[in-house]
Amino acid sequence: MRAPYQVLVFPYIITPKGEVIYCIFKRKDLKVWQGIAGGGEKGETPLKSAKREAFEEAGISAIHKFIKLDSISSIPVEAIGGAIWGKNILVIPEYSFGVEVKTKNIRIKNEHSAYEWMNYKNAIKSLKWDSNKTALWELNYRLTTSKFNK
Repeated sequence: MRAPYQVLVFPYIITPKGEVIYCIFKRKDLKVWQGIAGGGEKGETPLKSAKREAFEEAGISAIHKFIKLDSISSIPVEAIGGAIWGKNILVIPEYSFGVEVKTKNIRIKNEHSAYEWMNYKNAIKSLKWDSNKTALWELNYRLTTSKFNK
C-alpha cells in the first residue's frame, strides 16, 4: 500500500579533486531528466523510502551516506497516479535526499532509458521539474559551501 508522499533522490560523487558531480535519469515514458523519484510504502519513513527507491531504480545500496534535504515540494496526485490514496488526498509532499556513491556505475531499471553524470551547471539545466531543480540547488549548496560540508 502506498503512503501519501513521494521521495526524490540525487546520487553524487565527490571527485579526488573535490568537484561534485550528480547523476540524473531520463524517464522512458516522459523523456525528461530528473532525480530518482518514487512513492513511499505504508509504514516506511521518507528516508527508508529514499533508500528503497535508490536501490530499486539505480542499484544503490542502503549503506551509502544519505543526506536529508530541507527541500519539500507539493505534488498534485494526478501527476503521479491519481486517486490511489483516496478521493480526499489531492496533493502529497515530496521529500528530497542526496546520496553519496563511490562509483559511476549505476544499474537502471525499466522506468529510465539513460543516466548521465554531470556537473551542477549542466545537471540543473537538464532537469525538467522545478522541485528537482530546487532540491539539486540545495544539495549542491550544502556540498560546496564550507559552512555545511564540515
